[in-house]
Amino acid sequence: MVKIITDQNFEDSIKEGYVFVDFFAEWCGPCKMLAPVMEELNTEFEGKLEIMKLDIDANRETATKFGIQSIPTMILFKDGKPVEKVSGFHPKAKLAQYLESKVNEK
Repeated sequence: MVKIITDQNFEDSIKEGYVFVDFFAEWCGPCKMLAPVMEELNTEFEGKLEIMKLDIDANRETATKFGIQSIPTMILFKDGKPVEKVSGFHPKAKLAQYLESKVNEK
């Protein structure tokens, strides 16, 4: 299951390895479409990266810090540092290909 994170535990949650954070809101239609995709990717990439979610309405500090202006937006972090931002809904195959290319980079 995808872990829900907050402003309070954000830094600790992303500090090691690859973490793909889905910035979402409960009222967001595309975010709801993306939720099962993220669950499937979380299972498929187990051991390679972690997928987490952050509700931007309840955690404005972190959303503001990373300049989240539209949702869904996902940010890939490596060892606590942002690598790349991906905005909008994408099909599972496209996100899987993207994540695979990133976690296998040398």
